[in-house]
Amino acid sequence: MNKIRKGDQVIVLAGRDKGKRGTVTLRKDDSHLLVEGINLVKKHTKPNPLKGTTGGIVEKAMPIHQSNVAIYNAATGKADRVGIKVTGDKRIRVYKSSGEEIKAA
Repeated sequence: MNKIRKGDQVIVLAGRDKGKRGTVTLRKDDSHLLVEGINLVKKHTKPNPLKGTTGGIVEKAMPIHQSNVAIYNAATGKADRVGIKVTGDKRIRVYKSSGEEIKAA
């Protein structure tokens, strides 16, 4: 089970965007996430007349490793760790600090 999922609010723990918050828009693979407004790079693109795209410099979000982000706990206003609580056959994500259930976005 992925502890950080699409739609979760996360806060960056390391790197040049440290301290910024954003929403997970995509999971690239098991360990990389695409976060809205985080890890933006300037990409130089060539024009492609067949596709109708113009050339130039485009800002693009690049994947960030999940170890460099933590889930944002709105109740405390801080980053928090995620725990798994097993009740019967269901697995529920909870905040480690309070034990409160993480609501799915």
